[in-house]
Amino acid sequence: MEPTLRPEPVSSPESEVASTVATGSPTGPPHVSGDDAFDGRPGLPDRFGRALRDLRISVTDRCNFRCPYCMPAELFGRDFAFLPRDQMLTFEEITRLAAIFVDLGVGKLRITGGEPLVRRDLPVLVSELASLRTPEGGPVDLTLTTNGSALRPLAGALRGAGLQRITVSLDSLDDAVSAQMNGVDFPVARVLDGIAAARSAGLAPIKVNAVVRRGLNEGSILPLARWARDEGLVLRFIEYMDVGTANGWRLDDVVPADEILATVDAELPLEPVDANYRGEVAGRYRYRDGGGEIGVIASVTRPFCGDCTRARLSAEGQLYTCLFAVHGTDLKSPLRNGDGDTELADRIRAVWSSRTDRYSELRSAATERLPKVEMFALGG
Repeated sequence: MEPTLRPEPVSSPESEVASTVATGSPTGPPHVSGDDAFDGRPGLPDRFGRALRDLRISVTDRCNFRCPYCMPAELFGRDFAFLPRDQMLTFEEITRLAAIFVDLGVGKLRITGGEPLVRRDLPVLVSELASLRTPEGGPVDLTLTTNGSALRPLAGALRGAGLQRITVSLDSLDDAVSAQMNGVDFPVARVLDGIAAARSAGLAPIKVNAVVRRGLNEGSILPLARWARDEGLVLRFIEYMDVGTANGWRLDDVVPADEILATVDAELPLEPVDANYRGEVAGRYRYRDGGGEIGVIASVTRPFCGDCTRARLSAEGQLYTCLFAVHGTDLKSPLRNGDGDTELADRIRAVWSSRTDRYSELRSAATERLPKVEMFALGG
């Protein structure tokens, strides 16, 4: 089964496609119907009826890795100017905004970066976010994505502060291949030690994300699958995506989800599994012998825009409604200028309710030329 890497052309001219992605004006029919019952619960719908359910919070734009698909070393060297501390949201500001999002229907908070563990005193923020409650009185689902480099010293403190789950990025078990993928020659053994520390601390389930890029690490697919299966970890392969403008993305570099799955299935037979909930980004597959499951996040070959429930808050307080965003909405300035929670909620509500983002469904030659925000800046 060969996947189709580019969607069929939309009915409007290329200029209109570009305008749709850049401005949010709808092009073509909505992927989903517009109503409040997107997933069976009342919530804040966008123009296509997708409810606001998830908030990804970037706590820093800095990272100690230089992965070529996110922050290539040749562009982000020693002299690159990252955000000054006073331009980043404080923990108090992040918590206040997160509380507003939770009141609007968000039930899942994911801490991201850059690399979130380079933000000093991060367990303090985790503790503040873990104390938030939904309008129904329940806790939020609080998780974090990390490259694993600092997990050994921090895993216990993060779990003690209230972090529930964790996702670790690991693109290969081979040190030489991993160095090509992370750009800094960081030993795989130290990432594995961090995962072991997370497990000992009680963070569960532990998921592992692996970006697959043609010519670099497709040979790591099976070794990663075998290892994760033996370790009882949930492995998720991610198609190499055209996020930002710095990673030199080409369609030829994409290893399609179908190829990834076929590679695993040839040795470890798989069968599809239903999603845990509407809006889950990974397509799920379990081993037929009951030995666990893997997932594929296939934004390029299997766009899932129609079920996207995710908003993103950058370290400098910009609200983004798409991973492939052209621009964001400033929440930091009105917050620091004295707006109350009601005014901030109204601003968020206005942005989300007018949202029409579906970049991956519209991906074409027209979208390739758009100026996009880098992934490390808005949070992956």
